[in-house]
Amino acid sequence: MAGESLAASGFRMEPGGKGFNQAVAARRLGAEVDGLFAVGDDALGALAAAAFAHADLDPAMLRRRPGATGAGVGFIAEDGETAIAVFSGANASLSAQDAQDARPAIEAAAVTLAQFEIGDAAIAEGFAIARGADRITVLNPSPFRPVAPEILATCSIVVANAVETEALALALGVEADLDAEAVAAALFALGVSALVATCGAAGAIARLSDGAILTQPAFEVEAVDTIGAGDAFAAGFATTFAETGDWPKSLRHAAACGALAVRAEGGFGAFPTRVERDALLAAVW
Repeated sequence: MAGESLAASGFRMEPGGKGFNQAVAARRLGAEVDGLFAVGDDALGALAAAAFAHADLDPAMLRRRPGATGAGVGFIAEDGETAIAVFSGANASLSAQDAQDARPAIEAAAVTLAQFEIGDAAIAEGFAIARGADRITVLNPSPFRPVAPEILATCSIVVANAVETEALALALGVEADLDAEAVAAALFALGVSALVATCGAAGAIARLSDGAILTQPAFEVEAVDTIGAGDAFAAGFATTFAETGDWPKSLRHAAACGALAVRAEGGFGAFPTRVERDALLAAVW
């Protein structure tokens, strides 16, 4: 509660951020990853190139900007549930021109995945470029803010957790129910083709604009730290969908990645490889 000081049982610092986490998670699954990432000229920014190289990501994706590098603080409860505060820092400087400069890479990518640690202009431009090339665009609206109409108009798929889905409902002026039917209908009217709503241990449900509804149960694991679960799910979904376009398979793979990511502390070291994902799937299917 406000004004309360709590004793922590541990502290961990590692490279992160939603965009970076999703890129790392996708790369561990074998995806070829390109992207736009901004860092500042401070001490944290100086560590970025090494972190990218360690994750087998090309440091050329980094854009250097004056000012502070983005950072976040995650609080992890004994049951593994988390709360995260995010400062976008240099990420907020990414612009429509940055997306234009990356046009060849965006047009070549099967899926363009974006999240809300960067501003609307870069996302809207990147999505417009991708859709102009008949590519899939996926938005993970986290940390949540109301989604600009120009982004929704060029967004193929929204992937949101329960809190974000409820916030979407409020922003869209609809009453959300447990299976996100009303939110999905509002998104479809604005140009989105599908909503994937994740609900932690309750699994995930995908509503498609053609009326199809797909449910994906969660894999039962002992949760140690859920801080990277959403990023693992988003990357797992995007990677398989880029490879196959298969909805049930993409949701199943995403759920497996999310489950594997919560079994260890932190995000960077917890994202599964393709071998680990497939081993879990083989064990339960």
